[in-house]
Amino acid sequence: MTTFTETEERQELRRQVARLAKGYGRDWFVERARSGEKTTELWMEIAKAGYLGVNIPEEYGGGGGGIGDVAAVCEELAAQGCPLLMMVVSPAICGTVIARYGTPEQKQRWLPGICDGTATMAFAITEPDAGTNSHNITTTARRDGDEWVLKGQKIYISGVDEAENVLVVARAEDERTGKLKPCLFVVPTDADGFEFTAIPMEIVSPEKQFQVFIDDVRLRSDALVGDEDGGLVQLFAGLNPERIMAASFSTGLARHALEKASAYAKERTVFKTPIGSHQAIAHPLATAHIENELARLMTQKASAMVDAGDDMAAGEAANMAKYAAAEAAVHAVDAAVQTHGGNGITQEYGMAGLLVAARAGRIAPVSREMILNFVAMHSLGLPKSY
Repeated sequence: MTTFTETEERQELRRQVARLAKGYGRDWFVERARSGEKTTELWMEIAKAGYLGVNIPEEYGGGGGGIGDVAAVCEELAAQGCPLLMMVVSPAICGTVIARYGTPEQKQRWLPGICDGTATMAFAITEPDAGTNSHNITTTARRDGDEWVLKGQKIYISGVDEAENVLVVARAEDERTGKLKPCLFVVPTDADGFEFTAIPMEIVSPEKQFQVFIDDVRLRSDALVGDEDGGLVQLFAGLNPERIMAASFSTGLARHALEKASAYAKERTVFKTPIGSHQAIAHPLATAHIENELARLMTQKASAMVDAGDDMAAGEAANMAKYAAAEAAVHAVDAAVQTHGGNGITQEYGMAGLLVAARAGRIAPVSREMILNFVAMHSLGLPKSY
C-alpha cells in the first residue's frame, strides 16, 4: 500500500536538522549575509552530523540515502530561516552526477570532501548568451594530447568563492560527426586561467553569485566525468535533483514565512481581537499553506521517482514540484509581508528580505515559463514552441 507520509527515519532526520538549524536561526543568517560573512559554521556542523552528504553512498562518507533525504535537509534549514543554496549545488547536483557516472577514482577523490564539507563543489552551466537554452552553450573543451583545454564564460554561478572545484558543462567536438556534444568536467577553482567576479545582487544571502571566465584552462584527462558520449543523459541526472532541491528550498522558505506571519497574526491586535481572526488576514495565509503542502507532496513524489531510477517520469514531476513550490513561496511571503503591515518592510521583522529570495525561485534554476513549455510538450503533447 502506498502512503503519503514519509518514513519515520526521514521524519526523524527532519526533526534533527530543524533542531540544529534553530540554534542558528534567521537573525544569525541575515547578520552573516549583511556583514559579508559566510555560514561556514552551520555548513560544517551539518556535515559533521552527517546531513550534508546524506544522499551520497556510504563507502564515500555519505549516508546512503536518496535525493528525498537531502531535500528534507534543505527544506528544514530553509524553514528555520537558514536556506543554504550550496545544498542544492554541491551534494545534490555534483554529488549525484559523480556518484552515478564517476569512475571509482573520481568518486574517491571528490565525494568524501562533498560529504564532510571540506571540498564543496559548485556547478556551472548558465552562460551570458545562452540563458535557459543549454544547446547554445559556447564553452568548449578540446583535446590537447592527454589533456583537455576549456575556454568560455559562465554567469550566475553560486558559491564559487566557497568551492574547491566546479563541475563545468562544456561542449566537446565529436570526432566522428564534428558536432559539439555536452560534457562535464571538474575544474579546480584555483586553476590557471580560471577567474571569477562577484555579481552585485539584491538578494539577502551569504552565498554570492559570480561571472566566471575560463581562459584556456588545462585539465588532466580524468577531469572528464562520465562517458564523453554520455551527453544530455548525464547532465539531466543532475538537473532533476536540482529542481527537487530548488522546490524544497522554496517550500522551506514558505514555511518560515507562514510560521512568522501566523505568530504575528495571533498576537497583533488592532480591532479588539487578534488580526488573525479577520478573514482578510487568515485566508491568504491559509491559501498559501494549502499551496505549499501540495507542492511538498509533489516534491515527495518527484524524489521517490528519482530514487527509483525512473528518470523520465521524474523529469515531469521534478519540474512540476519546482513550479508549484516557487509559486507557493511567492504567495506565502507576499501574504506574510502583508500580514505584518508596515512592520513587514522593516529589517527588524525580517520579512521583506524574503521577497527577493522567494521570487528568485520563479527564475532559477529554470524559469517557470520553461517549465510550462516542458509540461505543454511532454505532458500534454502540444507542439514545441521554441
